[in-house]
Amino acid sequence: MKIFVVQESNFIARGPHQSHHLLERLVQRGHDVRVIDFDILWRTKEERKIILSRRVFTARAKAVPGADITVIRPSIIQLPVLEYVSLLYSHGKELIHQIDEYKPDVVIGFGILNTRMAITLCHRRGIPFISYVIDELHRLVPQRPFRWLARAVEGSSYASADLVLSINEGLRDYTIKMGAPRERTQVIRAGVDLAWFSAVDREKKRRELGLVDDDIVLFFMGWLYDFSGLKEVIDGLIERRDMPNLKLLVVGQGDLWEYIQEIKAIDGMDERVITVGWQPYDSIPEFIAAGDICLLPARKNGIMKNIVPIKMYEYMAAGKPVIATSLSGLKKEFGAGNGVVYIDSPGEAVATAIELAENGTCEEYGRRSRLFVEPNDWNTITDSFEESLELIIHAN
Repeated sequence: MKIFVVQESNFIARGPHQSHHLLERLVQRGHDVRVIDFDILWRTKEERKIILSRRVFTARAKAVPGADITVIRPSIIQLPVLEYVSLLYSHGKELIHQIDEYKPDVVIGFGILNTRMAITLCHRRGIPFISYVIDELHRLVPQRPFRWLARAVEGSSYASADLVLSINEGLRDYTIKMGAPRERTQVIRAGVDLAWFSAVDREKKRRELGLVDDDIVLFFMGWLYDFSGLKEVIDGLIERRDMPNLKLLVVGQGDLWEYIQEIKAIDGMDERVITVGWQPYDSIPEFIAAGDICLLPARKNGIMKNIVPIKMYEYMAAGKPVIATSLSGLKKEFGAGNGVVYIDSPGEAVATAIELAENGTCEEYGRRSRLFVEPNDWNTITDSFEESLELIIHAN
């Protein structure tokens, strides 16, 4: 199959997300994949050109060694608002060129504007189109006044796509409310690589990080959003100065990075809050293994309401108990009694972690976590995805 993917985030700098895992595995199976992306991170760069020309990259594999993917990044005006105007022109032009030149068998959309344009082109050319939903996209638009328009475009795409795939049941319900016909919706969940955790040396990594046997280590990884709940977790650690062995290990960077570094300057906190920045993806199992209890303590908001981050599956595949905010998407996905301990707010994370450590239930919760995600092997998930693509192509 020739698979063409359109999205409006940075395919190279971010992830690995669901798209990386699935697309790279399809490349490994012999399929041809090409991606159009957009550097959503341009606002964070201190030095930048106003007009950035079209570029073509070879995106080195993040999840499957050797499964590199061609990424086309059309030209863009790197100014607020004008970025969208230029995206409509440059991505529209690139879509026409790629559909004519590349002649894809199927097109998959992960974005808003370029997805809507791609659906129109695909319908004209008789090419099947799939929307793949891993977020409530309109909520991620940085300019609040534009979100109503983004929501309308997003809903139009779900109503028009030949198939709407969602990463969990909560998002499937969301797409149906947004206009997707139920019979054209399907859930393909995130996967796990169980073998990934089989040869991990927990004790070695803990020694490298300066941890000792009686340290209780809370673990968080990913983008450090303001709403991630880490502020409240760190506040909880500060309040429990009587437990210097209670520590937080953070893998990742983002909005809260500078704040966390300032907190570490407080007397005694540098040894209790360990930050290592971004790490190579193949080293992540060692860091998860070094922790005792994994965290997803996000504040309740529209962005987090229905999503299920891949890291939840990775935490659980490592056999770790997970403390997570009681978000509707998480509860619908994992239910009760499957290794996830739900809290009402991020401020409860530290007290809940102490309770788990002191009552000796961490191992049992971790066993349940691992058992729950074992059916979600990435090969099985990729089989389902591949089958969905083949069916929609043949149906067309």
